[in-house]
Formats: sequence, structure tokens, C-alpha cells
Amino acid sequence: MIAALAVSASPANAATAAAVAATAATTAPATGEAPGSPGIASTHDQSRKDCVDTARNTTSKIWFTVANGVLSDVYAPTVDATNVKDLQYLVTDGSTFTDLQTRDTTYTVSSDPTGMTCTVLSTAKSKAYQLKTTYFADPARASVVARTTFIPLTKAAKSFNLYVRLDATAGGNGGGGATNAGATRQRSTPRPARASPSPSTRRRPARRTAPTRCPAISR
Repeated sequence: MIAALAVSASPANAATAAAVAATAATTAPATGEAPGSPGIASTHDQSRKDCVDTARNTTSKIWFTVANGVLSDVYAPTVDATNVKDLQYLVTDGSTFTDLQTRDTTYTVSSDPTGMTCTVLSTAKSKAYQLKTTYFADPARASVVARTTFIPLTKAAKSFNLYVRLDATAGGNGGGGATNAGATRQRSTPRPARASPSPSTRRRPARRTAPTRCPAISR
């Protein structure tokens, strides 16, 4: 679904590039269960969106959104089936801090004149670095392409490591076994039935007033 994720460093940094390459590349199928599986129940992302986009043709069956400055819902193969909650970056020096993009950065959003791309410039609240990401739907494949540049703003930031975190909702739910398949269900607790009052204690119904009419809404 997210077939391309290009990340560069400016200026180039070997540690950052190696960390991203090791994180983003899939070298072999994973075996066994992930630590802490199946994880928490899946929920949808926030409804306030920064961008909504798709490809310029019908070859790509992708619709996607950007919310809170990061890739949000990715819909495929139809617009009612979301498969991604969010994809965002983590930045760390490996020992003293770990920044989560949605928590530890501020951002601005822009688009190109065609309206077919969405570019997010995220700035660390520490003012140590920026992340510039352009999102677009690949017209040749059912894929979202994210091109990201890591921009260090301080000398220390040149040695920071960059990681990618994907929170998937495959098929519209988090999966992960019988305890975490589908939306969270609300369980209701049965309440004991109330006994009807005896005729001697029954009170006269309260006087009812005419309902207030709401003004007509013009469409």
C-alpha cells in the first residue's frame, strides 16, 4: 500500500540514512509474534484533515488523507476501506530523548498548483531539526509515495537517528487475534427493573408544556 518511502538527509548523514534504511526496508518475512501483541484496540484517526488526495487517473485505487501533519487514513481498494491509521516519524539521539512527530513538532501544510500533492513541513519544538515530506498517490500503482527530507538545524541534530512508525488498521481494524479484531465493542450492564409505585404513592404527572419550535433551516 505504501510502496515508496524515500528519505534523505540535508546535509547528508550516514547514521541517519542507515537507520532509516534499516527501518524502512523489508529484507525477510517476520516470524513469531511481536512483543506485546496483539496490542491495543484499533481506533480511527481524527476527522479533521489537512489534505485529501488521490491519483489523477483510475489506475491507482488509492485515496489518502493527511491529518495532524502526518499520513493518516489510506483507503484501498475502495474509499470506504481504511487500512492505515497513521504513519509518522520518530527522531532520537539514541540515549536522552525520542521525539514523536505528532507530539513533538509543529507543522505547516501546502500543496502544488495542481492540487495533486501535499507537502508538510514539521519543525521540532526544540528547534533542532525539520522534516519536509511530500505525499502523493502514484498514478501507476495503488501506492502512496512519501518523499521526506531530514533537515538538521543544529550541530547535534546531524547525528540524530530517524525512524518510521506505521500504525496499521488492515481491513478497517487492528487485527491481532480474537481479543483485538474489529472495533471496540461497548458492553452494557443489565439494570434491575424498577418496581411500579403503588396507587397510594403514585404522583400526579408533571404539567407538560408545548415544545419550542426550532426555526426552519434553509438549504
